[in-house]
Formats: sequence, structure tokens, C-alpha cells
Amino acid sequence: MKLITVLFSLSLMLLTTQAHSRDTKHMMSIAEALETADYKEKLNPNIALYFGDQSHPKIIKSFGNFPTNKKTNSFNKSDETACQWVMLSALLALQARAEREGGNAIINIASYYKKNIVKSTTEFECHAGGFMTGAALTGEVVKLSK
Repeated sequence: MKLITVLFSLSLMLLTTQAHSRDTKHMMSIAEALETADYKEKLNPNIALYFGDQSHPKIIKSFGNFPTNKKTNSFNKSDETACQWVMLSALLALQARAEREGGNAIINIASYYKKNIVKSTTEFECHAGGFMTGAALTGEVVKLSK
């Protein structure tokens, strides 16, 4: 009986280690993520978002570059759903920072996972694991002319 218990415990530990160690990199569509209902309802329409090198109005004042690193529970979610959810969380954090600084936009938004910058106007980087999914962004908070 003890042998069965030990073997069962070892197999659970092995399965748990494998589940925790999954780190699947995804390049997800920014446009598709921004089209989800959660984004439309929660993002502040008064703080514009410009990804990668998208053109934008003239900068009146820059408040600096700010990173954000968000995680979400992956349990019972597809990687796509979890990535979109964590992207929303990261963008909300950047918008909150823009509000605190007095900015009306975030420009040069780029993925910043493990401090590796990936600039894109169409995709963001997301990493999905067995229990957690993460996305990190960096962006420059600015005041733009209207």
C-alpha cells in the first residue's frame, strides 16, 4: 500500500511540474483582441493607444516610458481567451498610468516579455502556461495635440 501511495504521489508531482513548466509563446492579433466586448466596455476612449510605430498627432509633452507586466489565471480558458484577457489588463494598467501622469495617449506600445521588446502594429506577445498566462507591455505616455 505504501508503494502505491509513493508512486501516486510521484506521478502527481511529475504532472504538476510539467503543467507548471509550460510556457507557450503566442503572437496574437491586436485588432482581434481590441474587438472583444470586454475591451470596448472597459478601455478609456479618452486615452488613445498607438502600437509599434503607428503614426499619431504631434507630441506636446512626453511623461516617459512605462512598463507593465500582467498575469491571469489560465484555468478553464483557451490560450487565446487568456491572452486577450491579460492584454486588456496590461492596457488598462498603461491607461491608468497615463491618467495619473496627465497624458491623453500611449504611443510606441510594444510587447516587453522578460524585457525582450517586440514592436508591432498588428501583434502582441503572450505566454501561456498550465495555470497562468502573462503579457508585458511598455509604452510612452504622452500628451498629444488634438
